[in-house]
Amino acid sequence: MQQPYVYAYPQGAGASAPSTPQPQAGVIVDPKYCSPHPVDLAIVRKLMKVTDGNFAITNVDGNLLFNVKQPLFSLHENRILLDGSETQVLTLQRKMMSRHDRWQVFRGGSTDQGDLLYRVKRSPMREREGRLDVFLPHNKDEKICDFKVKANRHERCCVVYAGESDDAIVAKVHEKHTVRSVFLGKDSYSVTVYPNVDYAFVASLIVIFAEAGRL
Repeated sequence: MQQPYVYAYPQGAGASAPSTPQPQAGVIVDPKYCSPHPVDLAIVRKLMKVTDGNFAITNVDGNLLFNVKQPLFSLHENRILLDGSETQVLTLQRKMMSRHDRWQVFRGGSTDQGDLLYRVKRSPMREREGRLDVFLPHNKDEKICDFKVKANRHERCCVVYAGESDDAIVAKVHEKHTVRSVFLGKDSYSVTVYPNVDYAFVASLIVIFAEAGRL
């Protein structure tokens, strides 16, 4: 049976780290997006979609790390994740007419299967809160997810886990509502990415989660 992709907390990562070591997860997008320390992100989503993108992702100092743009003319419903220098990092492709709201995520501006990094679909399980399952390219049968994203609407947050269980948390997301953000027509989220986790990968999952109407 294929084993899920499991995140390992580094030793000494804090009180939330489990006492027993777990298999190590590799880089998903690029090693430069992995930090030995927790990474805090702010994601702002403009509710009115405009040509300069409807997501902006910054660090705690307000420096732009990524933004998301939607091509004006495309046969598919694509989103492009760009870094601060406007270099294409990921292409998020929504599969039209899909039963479980499926997405494919590719490296750079490609949509070739050879550049596929992971697949995302809405979980068929009838959970009260939203859930997306994430599968890496080798996971063809999709019986066990490699990662998952689950929402908790009562706490206005969602959590990214490695594997099927709720034991290995890799990131947490909290929705932030202020009078100013509501007035400006924006949704704001604070994200904590755990050590040694690819934060470009996490950012793309949050974008998909929001686009799928789960946030």
